[in-house]
Amino acid sequence: MKFSFRPTEGAFYELFTRAAQNLVRGTELLNELALPGANVQSVSERLTEVEHDSDQITHELFKKINSTFITPFDREDIYRLGSLLDDVMDHLEAVGDLLYLYGLTELPALPRELHEMVNVLDQQARLTAEAMPRLRSMKNLEDYWIECNRLENEGDRINRQLLVRLFSGEYDALTVLKMKEVADELEAACDAFEHVANTVETIAVKES
Repeated sequence: MKFSFRPTEGAFYELFTRAAQNLVRGTELLNELALPGANVQSVSERLTEVEHDSDQITHELFKKINSTFITPFDREDIYRLGSLLDDVMDHLEAVGDLLYLYGLTELPALPRELHEMVNVLDQQARLTAEAMPRLRSMKNLEDYWIECNRLENEGDRINRQLLVRLFSGEYDALTVLKMKEVADELEAACDAFEHVANTVETIAVKES
């Protein structure tokens, strides 16, 4: 039986889990934008609240690292995973903020591909939230990072279709510029989820 001097104290895992659950809250809020009569300002404001909560969790995590003599796994990996989870939330907040500030939801309809991208992000968020508690045992994680990477590829495909639509002449030039910025944040969020999954894979390999 493998013996380890690593502690089993669970505060780090709880913080990772809380951070990932906030990502689900973030994608749920973005999905509200697809509902008829959605209050875009409310969605944007609530996303900001969730982002602030995520920042607090990240601060708690870093404080915990600095006050813990022996961590459950490498300090650098804990820092990286915490920072990457926070990065995802920053991108999700930016999507809601830009849609509100640019008034894009006042268009007759947002591009179908934009909603499809949010759906991909929602799937990635739920996978990540389900995976974080399993870091404690480092078991049953492979399916998570494989599926998260597959979804990132799906997001890339949808993003290319979104760009084709934006430059098809369907929208005026100013709207295209605004939507392109939103599309960039959506793609960045999708990539950031993959970076989280890749980091989890790295941690699991090191600890196996």
